[in-house]
Amino acid sequence: MKKNVKTGFTFGLVFLIANAFAQESQSIKPAKTVETHLDLVLNLVGTNLNYGKSNSALADYKKSVLSPQVGVSMQAGVTPHFSLVPELYFIMKGGSLESNNPFTTSKSTLRFYTVELPLLARFHYNKFYVNAGPSIAINIHGTNKMEGTTSDLSFNSASNGFKRWEAGMQFGGGYNFRIKQKRVVLDMRYNYGLTNISNENEMYNRSFILSARFYKVWKTNPLGRNKNS
Repeated sequence: MKKNVKTGFTFGLVFLIANAFAQESQSIKPAKTVETHLDLVLNLVGTNLNYGKSNSALADYKKSVLSPQVGVSMQAGVTPHFSLVPELYFIMKGGSLESNNPFTTSKSTLRFYTVELPLLARFHYNKFYVNAGPSIAINIHGTNKMEGTTSDLSFNSASNGFKRWEAGMQFGGGYNFRIKQKRVVLDMRYNYGLTNISNENEMYNRSFILSARFYKVWKTNPLGRNKNS
C-alpha cells in the first residue's frame, strides 16, 4: 500500500510538472540572459537503502526515513541554456528494516552522517531545466539502532565494517518562478548511489530530494556569455 501511495505521488508530481512545461513552452520565448546564483539548501529528504541481489527479498521489510539536508547550491551560468551546478551539503542517509526480515530478527535503522559534493550539468529551456552529474560523499559517522539501543558503526576493513567514501549519480529537473517579488526554484532530484558501502552485504544509498529555494541573481557573472554578446 505504501509503495502504491509513493508511486502515485511521484507520477502525479511528474505529470503536473510535464503539464506545466507544455503550457510554458507555448507562451515563453527561450531565455537570452545567463543567470548565476547561490542558494541555501535546507530540506527534509526521503532516504533508503538498496541491498543489491538481496533487495527483492527485503522489499516488503524496507522503510524509508526522513533526513535533514543542509548546505549550499551554486548555479554558475555559462550560456543562457547551460550552467554548471556545484553543491556542498550535509545529509543524513540510511534506511530501516522491519522486524523478522531475512537479515535481522529485530527492527533496525541504519543512519549515515554524510558530507556530499555533487557537480551537475544543467540545461535550461524557458523556466525549466534538467540536470545530471556525478557526486562524491564521505560518511563521517554512522549509527545502527536496534531494539531501542543505538550503537556506532565501524568504518574500517573488518567484515562487519562500512566504507567512508562513496560515489553516485544525481539526475532530475526543476522549474523557476516568482512569488510576488521573490524568485523561487522548485527542484526534484534522485540520488543514485553507485558504491557498495558495506563490507559484509551489498548496500547502496538512495534518496529522493524535493526542494523549494529562494534565490537572487548575481548582477555580475564572471562565467556568463549572453546570447547577444
